[in-house]
Amino acid sequence: MAKGSWEPAVTALCHCIDCQKWTGGPYTSNAVVPRKSFKVTQGKPKDYDAVGDSGKINKHWFCSNCGSSLYTELEVMPDMTCVKAGGLDGGHASLGNKVGVEFYTKDRVDYLVPVDGAKQEPKFG
Repeated sequence: MAKGSWEPAVTALCHCIDCQKWTGGPYTSNAVVPRKSFKVTQGKPKDYDAVGDSGKINKHWFCSNCGSSLYTELEVMPDMTCVKAGGLDGGHASLGNKVGVEFYTKDRVDYLVPVDGAKQEPKFG
């Protein structure tokens, strides 16, 4: 499993097609933390590379035992790690009941509505 600071730089949902395919769901829920403060403390995750909308690599890490999504390292964000909220312990999957931003809203599935108070970005950035 992975362990890092719970104080994320940002909390984000990502609706991009890559995230939809990776999770088998409509988006990923992320606690974005500085890469230097994040480290894997148990187990040995596996990874694979996907090309994002930017044309750059999204490196996805998952549990080698159960296949759960753990985190993503994006070439477009070399100093940050996107920890998948569903894998966080201690009730942190809720992201503190605060989503700071929704990315790739252009790809959001039609039955979802914007999260109140979250910045809405059609793409990344």
